[in-house]
Amino acid sequence: MLKKINAMAEFNRWCGMEVTVAKPGFVAIQMPCRAEVGQYQGYWREGLIGTLIDTACGFAAGTVAGPNLLAANFSVNCLRPAVGQKFIARAGVVKPVKTQALTRCDLFAVDAEGEKWVANGQTLLKVIAA
Repeated sequence: MLKKINAMAEFNRWCGMEVTVAKPGFVAIQMPCRAEVGQYQGYWREGLIGTLIDTACGFAAGTVAGPNLLAANFSVNCLRPAVGQKFIARAGVVKPVKTQALTRCDLFAVDAEGEKWVANGQTLLKVIAA
């Protein structure tokens, strides 16, 4: 289901986001590094870091609460410069309830040396009527 939802989002397709793991309460998505999304020093832009974390959190919540969700609160911590060949976001549901879900996510940059933890975040998502 998430792969289909991801494929329907034009921005996600443009970015090259791919759902690699989806199970109840947990999602992993990845995106290749693209020069046009970098900032002037060659690092990934913070806005795209936030986008990948927000998307992964929303998808993780969707595995337990369904697809009708909106972010009510969102925060991101940039821990080190984001440089790599691709990026992997792993998100999980911390606390699901009927009307909202709290999620958290870790973002890793991947290069020839392996994974480096570059950011984390959390999102509070509100379940909305279909």
